Amino acid sequence: MVAQGQPFDVLLAGFVAGTLAAPVRVLIESHLELSPANRRYVSRLEALAGAELEELPPVPMPNRDERLAAIFALEPAPPVAVKPVAPAGRLPRALRAHLGHDIDAVAWKRVMPGLKEFRLPETDGCKSSLYRISPGKPMPHHTHEGQELTLVVEGGFSDAYGHYLRGDIAFADDEVDHRPIADPDGDCICFAVLDAPLRMTGPILKYFGRFMKG
Repeated sequence: MVAQGQPFDVLLAGFVAGTLAAPVRVLIESHLELSPANRRYVSRLEALAGAELEELPPVPMPNRDERLAAIFALEPAPPVAVKPVAPAGRLPRALRAHLGHDIDAVAWKRVMPGLKEFRLPETDGCKSSLYRISPGKPMPHHTHEGQELTLVVEGGFSDAYGHYLRGDIAFADDEVDHRPIADPDGDCICFAVLDAPLRMTGPILKYFGRFMKG
């Protein structure tokens, strides 16, 4: 199952247009690596965007020669440090590049029994984390103060809204109150990006809210 409907279509359009926040772009690119069907859909969007650009009339550039001379006179930018990434691994290529390493090098932090997290630095107003949920274990019962995208990297999980496997994306917002539960046949590893904190809704698990929000 993949997040369907307008939110997901808007995300794919934003990916093609290059307007997504960096962590969301990484999530979508990782999803596309694992989802051949949506890769084909994005390719069609890119082709349509290219065709529209070709139909636009040329726009004259004032002071063209002066602007080009100024560009060529600029000092070359210093080389950008690139994180070394193995050519193949358990994580999708885009996510490995974002982390700089594969899943085996992740420094997990125990949040509660059955749940570990690796939190990444906040970027472009988004918080993102890798979660590792033990087989058959639940996440805390929660809703969202904003929007959350969750990509399944390994294993799978279920909630009241569906069953998600490797490559699937779950979309949640302030109208979703759920308790994801990992499949019983192995760890569930997910990459989650959110633009606002989670809000714990279970009577006991509210205690864990401060650990989840950071």
